[in-house]
Amino acid sequence: MNEKTTDSLAQLNARLLDFARKRDWEQFHSPKNLAMALIAECAELVEHFQWLSEEQSHQLSPEKREQVALEMADILIYLIRTAERLDIDLIAAAQRKIAINESRYPADKVYGDARRADEYDDE
Repeated sequence: MNEKTTDSLAQLNARLLDFARKRDWEQFHSPKNLAMALIAECAELVEHFQWLSEEQSHQLSPEKREQVALEMADILIYLIRTAERLDIDLIAAAQRKIAINESRYPADKVYGDARRADEYDDE
């Protein structure tokens, strides 16, 4: 993250809501449509990494890095719009999810091991 970034999710949400309203696009921004657009943008992000090695994925050219940044921005935009339409506080939801993950994946049990939570039940 960049320390120069001062926009909050609330500020981004307000700007995106204004953008949509000025274009009369809220009529198209149902949770279903936004979720579909979100997954399409996720697929576009994945395309940038599809045939790269692990090492190559860490060493993107400046041009590729900018393309990836813009795909990530699209994902964030659709996620914020979906949350707005469903009246979901993304920060609060993320905090709840982190707490759940901390419980499901205790550091002393899963350190250095990337299995799914249900795969640890056998131990």
